Amino acid sequence: MKTSVIIVAAGRGLRAGGEVPKQWQLLSNGHRVIDQTIAVFRGHPAVTDITVVLNPDDMAAAKLTGCRLVPGGATRSASVRAGLEALVDDTPDLVLIHDAARPFVPVSVIDAVLDGLQTCAAAAPALAVTDALWTGVDGQVAGTHPRDGLYRAQTPQGFHYAAMLAAHRAHQGDAADDVAVARAAGIAVRIVDGSDENYKITLPADLARAKTQTRPKMDIRTGNGFDVHRFCPGDHVWLCGVSVPHDRALSGHSDADVGMHAVTDAIYGALGMGDIGQHFPPSDPQWKGAASHIFLEHACALARENGFTITHADCTLICEYPKVGPHAAAMKAEMARIMGMTPDRISVKATTSERLGFTGRGEGIAAIATATLVKT
Repeated sequence: MKTSVIIVAAGRGLRAGGEVPKQWQLLSNGHRVIDQTIAVFRGHPAVTDITVVLNPDDMAAAKLTGCRLVPGGATRSASVRAGLEALVDDTPDLVLIHDAARPFVPVSVIDAVLDGLQTCAAAAPALAVTDALWTGVDGQVAGTHPRDGLYRAQTPQGFHYAAMLAAHRAHQGDAADDVAVARAAGIAVRIVDGSDENYKITLPADLARAKTQTRPKMDIRTGNGFDVHRFCPGDHVWLCGVSVPHDRALSGHSDADVGMHAVTDAIYGALGMGDIGQHFPPSDPQWKGAASHIFLEHACALARENGFTITHADCTLICEYPKVGPHAAAMKAEMARIMGMTPDRISVKATTSERLGFTGRGEGIAAIATATLVKT
């Protein structure tokens, strides 16, 4: 069964704001409203072809590939008829008529209309009115109106093509929508379930909603790192890029900066790219005694290359000695410098293990870290 779609985009309404009609407005994903609308139908397996009815002034600049472009008329009904007439030489079985300003019609709504057309000559989506209805005079409530049996009409409105073409040829003047044209011709129209997602862009608030809806989703990642180094003979330890005087040093293949290693592994973890040992194998002699900022700079560069911004890093050093507090500000500043961040996005703090375990016995230092990465 052949199903054609007619997208009506000939209107010049500017109530949504901007210098161009709403169907040509850009959304946050860089697509125009009309592009978003066409994409929904182009991706539907039941759709055979798409015809877009445009204002004659837009024909040359429309740049709509893969669609039949037809100049519209002075009214919506005239534009729809122009679209229907354009299909005469390649007659479809079914036709779906849709407003270009409804770019988020769910596939389920399209399916419901097509299902309705299996047993009826016409089917259209709608939502039952659930709000109270008032009548008003001079800005004041003048009365109420029963809402039973009332619906908010949506598109696409679907029809058996031959019947709808005949209905439009017989119709005089304009109509609110194609259901009105069908009913004037005696065609019964089945109501199927619409969707709140299938709203029509009419006012600035609608366009703002559409732009928010198409804003690229943020990719937020969190990684953690853990590292341990034992003490060995020496007179200082490297912690988060700062040389801290101590009666011993930390043993390791590199400079054994346990805090910087934990932060580095947290970044690798957020990226899903392993750990320091995979990028800088301890079996490789070139990394013997290497400064740990090399590893951290590499992890930060990988984050940037993959489109991420490191928004925060938190490191906790676990040891009895040396005391970290007097050096914490310098550590924050150095980590921020290496990572290209402001110090307020770096946390360096310390705790003891209450003299329990290897850190409590003064055998070494451990560190845990968390890093947050964001891609917008």
